[in-house]
Amino acid sequence: MSDDLDEPKGRRKGGLARAVKLSPEERAAIASAAAKKRWEGKPAAPLKPNKNKELGAKSTAMAAPLKQASLDLGIEIERDVGGVEMGVLENGMPYLTQRGLATITGGARSTIYDIVKEWEERHNDWVSGKDRISFFQKYLNENGFDEPTLHVETVQAGSIHYAYPDVVCMAFLEYYAFEYKGDNSNALANYRKFASFGLRRFIYEALGYSPEQKVLDSWRHFHDRVDMTATSVPMGYFSVFREIAIMLVPMIRAGIFISDKVVPDVSVGLHWSSHWEANDLDRKYGNRTRYDHEYPLYYPQSKSNPQPAFCYPEEALGAFRAWLQATYIRSKFPAYMLGQTRKGTVPLALANKALGAFGAQQLEAPKKRLK
Repeated sequence: MSDDLDEPKGRRKGGLARAVKLSPEERAAIASAAAKKRWEGKPAAPLKPNKNKELGAKSTAMAAPLKQASLDLGIEIERDVGGVEMGVLENGMPYLTQRGLATITGGARSTIYDIVKEWEERHNDWVSGKDRISFFQKYLNENGFDEPTLHVETVQAGSIHYAYPDVVCMAFLEYYAFEYKGDNSNALANYRKFASFGLRRFIYEALGYSPEQKVLDSWRHFHDRVDMTATSVPMGYFSVFREIAIMLVPMIRAGIFISDKVVPDVSVGLHWSSHWEANDLDRKYGNRTRYDHEYPLYYPQSKSNPQPAFCYPEEALGAFRAWLQATYIRSKFPAYMLGQTRKGTVPLALANKALGAFGAQQLEAPKKRLK
């Protein structure tokens, strides 16, 4: 391997102070949430065998796996660092590509492919044993990972990318370093390196990625949207977006990235509108009206700017705030956050952290399938 993978220097080393230290549960939650999509019935093309020397057992069959549904997650950054392909998804999940995983473990890509296939085939019928897949099942379950696939499929510029979460990469690395019966010198050297530095921090620093910048970006999204609605609502009326700042601020503080994919005001607005109509509140407070709501230009939704949105008489502001606390946050908000975890945009641990800030019902982790 290249010397570029040695102890980070210069800017990369200085960046360690910016790295966010997450617990194993939160780390696994990011990987778990990003893999929530289940399987479709279309076959995927088989992986071509690696032409390099194969350090693992060759596959006797290269049957194509079921095609995983691609997630609506972009790649924040991806680059080859010292011969290792790595990246970070926009939800903050650091990953290695299959080629990068093969490089750090010394294993053949065909062998990695076989392990992925074994995991998928036995995921719903786990029986503890001494074979290699039992090692992966035990390791990943102990680290909170219980998904039907070991990689996340996402689309970038029309091309499918396979991202192996850092918790999965460490399972492979530990297997090749301590369980594999062949040459383990490469895996062992990298295991020691990552154990002392941390794979997550290594990927972040090697790519110049700052988790804190994502927090700043969340505040930017929030402030930009507030600015764009500051003068658009008519006098004597209020907008839902400006009123749910009491929700958005705790969500950002909990570590949730507020973006074009996490727009809770749409959910709040739809439920409040239904409540307004069901209770004939026009008669009680006066008619609601519409205003031109605009999204920042870096939002995909901005292509249809301006968008008509309801605003409500200020006489109903007290009723809205009471409804928001008593009805939406208690019974609707958990369902909204559950939907975000299923889409992979918000990790379960962060979703529960945000819900906890409001005293709302916590979401349950997926049940284990161990026998």
